Amino acid sequence: MLYWLTELSDGGDVFNLFRYITFRSGGAFLTALVFGFLFGRPLINVLRRKQGKGQPIRADGPEGHFAKAGTPTMGGLLIVGALLTSTLLWARLDNPFVWIVLFVTVGYGLIGFADDYAKVAKQNTKGVSGKLRLALGFLIAGIAGFWAAQYHPEPLSNYLAFPVFKEALLYLGFLFVPFAMIVIVGSANAVNLTDGLDGLAIMPVMIAAGAFGIIAYAVGRVDFTTYLDVHYVPGTGELLVFVAGLIGGGLGFLWYNAPPAAVFMGDTGSLALGGALGAIAVATKHEIVLAIVGGLFVVEALSVIIQVAYFKRTGKRVFLMAPIHHHYEKKGWSEPQIVIRFWIIALILAMIGLATLKVR
Repeated sequence: MLYWLTELSDGGDVFNLFRYITFRSGGAFLTALVFGFLFGRPLINVLRRKQGKGQPIRADGPEGHFAKAGTPTMGGLLIVGALLTSTLLWARLDNPFVWIVLFVTVGYGLIGFADDYAKVAKQNTKGVSGKLRLALGFLIAGIAGFWAAQYHPEPLSNYLAFPVFKEALLYLGFLFVPFAMIVIVGSANAVNLTDGLDGLAIMPVMIAAGAFGIIAYAVGRVDFTTYLDVHYVPGTGELLVFVAGLIGGGLGFLWYNAPPAAVFMGDTGSLALGGALGAIAVATKHEIVLAIVGGLFVVEALSVIIQVAYFKRTGKRVFLMAPIHHHYEKKGWSEPQIVIRFWIIALILAMIGLATLKVR
């Protein structure tokens, strides 16, 4: 919205700053951060009054989690609210990729909100039917994938790009949209599975988002793509503003989610943020890199898949409990140990993912 101020510029005044993505990204970060600090406590108070007993705790979960009973959920509203406010204020609203990612974020946030509301209202952990959640998630992802394909440059539209090997492009044709659906839905649900301990999901999400903000800015500039020898996707640089808002809002939320959490992110936040990461990966043609940068989320999701499949086949468990962060809880690791060590892993994976920009 504030980009229109550039029309008042003669090229040498303060209004000219609004032309620069980096300046507006800084503004988005600070806006989202202040939003989080201003509205965090009032939102928590409202959620506590409305929810009463708070998020229901799994009866078969780790014993230490029963002490968290009564903690309100739907804290993702704070992140999404900060993210939307900052993006709409600082991003160029004539950029289709911004609207694609916002569409996915809000869509998945609404699915998560409905699920959180059902859990709190019924005071059980089931919430909305898994089939309905998946169906709605695939619908939103399908629209986003088709939408993004319309704005990808002709040499890349409906192709799968590979990291490291620049010339390796796989033509997917009409299969690109189903592929994009899998990426977005998989990302959303993987982040959702990771959100099981105080602060565990939000920091890796911010780390992954930061990495993809750099990727989006790089592939959206022809001079950078020429130097790095990567594919140019015009317009994606504007997603750095969105990412900056996500990080600012995430930090504002983490202030209240730090152990012991005053509020849980809930599916409202985890599905929205996971979907956003998937949408950015599709927009920037870095879907495979998402599996590297978001490797922590991949491992969390795989641990559940492996556990369920192996148990159905043999009646035995591979892990003491899935997702894998609960396995380490059962092994005696403290919650802060798990959270901080997983943050470190997320940062290492993000650095490896960013290295693919230059390794050719």
